[in-house]
Amino acid sequence: MRALKRIREVPSRLDGSFESLLAQFSATTLELNPSLGTAEFARRLTTRASEMLGARAVVLVLGGGSEWEVAALTGPAHRWEEMVQRRLAAALGEQAGVPSSALRFGSGTMMLGRELAEALGWRDLILVRLTESEGELLGVLCLADLGRELSATESQLLEALASHASVALENVRLFSRIERSRKQWVEDFDAITDFIVVHDHNGRVLRLNRALADLLGMPPTEAIGRDIGKMELLASPAQPGRCPFCRNTRAALEEFVHPAGESTYLVSTSRIHAGEEDDGRTIHVLKDITDRREAERRYRRERDFNRNILNNTQSMILVLDTVGLVSYANRRCYEAGYREPELLGRPLVEMVPQARRPTLAEALERTLDGTAVENLELPVFRGNGTAGHFSISLSPMRDEQGHINSIVVVMADITDSADLQAKLMHTEKMAALGQLVSGVAHEVNNPLAAIVGFTDLLLENPEVPSDAKEELRVILQEAQRTRVIVQNLLSFARHMPAQREPVRVNSIVRQTLQLRAYDFSNHGVQMTERFDDELPLTIGDTHQLQQVFLNILNNAYDAIQEVRRPGKMEITTSHRDGQVEIAFRDNGPGISHPERIFDPFFTTKEVGKGTGLGLSICYGIIHAHQGEIVARNNADGIGCTFVVRLPVAGQGAELLVTESAP
Repeated sequence: MRALKRIREVPSRLDGSFESLLAQFSATTLELNPSLGTAEFARRLTTRASEMLGARAVVLVLGGGSEWEVAALTGPAHRWEEMVQRRLAAALGEQAGVPSSALRFGSGTMMLGRELAEALGWRDLILVRLTESEGELLGVLCLADLGRELSATESQLLEALASHASVALENVRLFSRIERSRKQWVEDFDAITDFIVVHDHNGRVLRLNRALADLLGMPPTEAIGRDIGKMELLASPAQPGRCPFCRNTRAALEEFVHPAGESTYLVSTSRIHAGEEDDGRTIHVLKDITDRREAERRYRRERDFNRNILNNTQSMILVLDTVGLVSYANRRCYEAGYREPELLGRPLVEMVPQARRPTLAEALERTLDGTAVENLELPVFRGNGTAGHFSISLSPMRDEQGHINSIVVVMADITDSADLQAKLMHTEKMAALGQLVSGVAHEVNNPLAAIVGFTDLLLENPEVPSDAKEELRVILQEAQRTRVIVQNLLSFARHMPAQREPVRVNSIVRQTLQLRAYDFSNHGVQMTERFDDELPLTIGDTHQLQQVFLNILNNAYDAIQEVRRPGKMEITTSHRDGQVEIAFRDNGPGISHPERIFDPFFTTKEVGKGTGLGLSICYGIIHAHQGEIVARNNADGIGCTFVVRLPVAGQGAELLVTESAP
């Protein structure tokens, strides 16, 4: 210390009192050990300062800013009441903040105020500022009523004492903070409910927390130094000299699950190396995750159960976000031919034909408003690109706050059911209409026969004028045309049972084509035949099937005449899925109403050129043959195609045809 060095350089002319002061100063500095607590440090400092300089009273005030308190008192001041001490601490703290030299001298009245000075009985004061290394004020040491002036040597000693006390006091505070931190760390360590154990490289326990000590039924200090391998922690077998939780001692970090009876623990290990291999420490934190593992198992069971339900249902289930993009699709969607890139992240409305998208968009808006939509029937493109008829239900899905965050879509393919229902409705309609037509036809036949008969008689009567006979011939012609219409009505209504015999479809088609070959050739209609020579037999009525094929050819021929391009027809026969298929494709204008093409009396021809019964009769004939007839516009937008499907005959049909051949 520079102050002490200057003191030692004082000339030797000073008397022996200097040596006595120096000895007291040395003893004081030795007593002011930083390891002391603040209270003991303050007591010793005030006591030694009073003894060394002979002051009537010595006060140490500590603090800063507006918060000051008396740390220690010597002399009669210890009998002061608490209020006086607080006033004294505040006054000295205020004086300590006045810029001055290390030592400050003054009267009690000037520094403390008359009232407080008289209450204390102090006349003269010496204030010594205590500051830390950064210059911040730590406190002030006040010496009262020394009774004399300080010599230069005493002033230097007091300054040196203040300097040493400041450093020591700063260290005391530092040690105090360290001790509080250590105690706090120990409290925090013991407050952790997880089990913690620390051991050295030999497996000797260095520390464990109170939770683990309570589990072992011993104080934490009793476990220190024990072999962790012998403690059988958490149902681990005894392995002297070996830690049951160290799997890879070379790894700095390690984590694994440790089962212990009905409980499960997550063991997290950290290794600290202090440079020397023998100084390494290992810290194990054992967290009880039994409840979490059980919750995870329940969650997995519920998740797998729900996933199995979703994936094994026959309906397609999709989840949409709030903008209509698919975020989830169950397994049934992929089994239906869709691919993941075609679904996830794509708008659902793209799966619906353009004309019906507004309907689906409106349903999505209603669902986002909180209204479930049930059994919305729409055409939907399948994974292979074909359109099917689907029943769609949409339900809003809400989060924990009740806000709609997604939409659940359940789609069921009802194409077969819809087709069956349409066919059933068509059959019922045809049956009802057949009964009506049959009755009307019989009623019309009687007067029609009279008209034809009497018209023939009048034409043969020579007394009828020639100009009248021309009009009678018109009547006869129209009556005969009416009879043909009535006959068609009866044929439509009666549905005469088809003759059941094995037939070769290719032969029937060729015979039918021969009937129209001349007209087709004269009008430049190009015919293309693609017949399957290995076509199996079918059971049916040759004449009725020929009637069906001829009607289709006639309709195709009439349609081709409506367009200004070279006519083309293609007839194809094939065998697939146990059925014989006959397709008639033309390049006419197509069908304006495919859904009504087989309805009775529906026709697009001019008035007088068609009855609208031809295709209805064809439908009835094929239906009686247990077959199917459909019509569709071609994909390229040119013309249409009629397809007739008939069931394949049994194995004995070929033998019957062979035996009946001449």
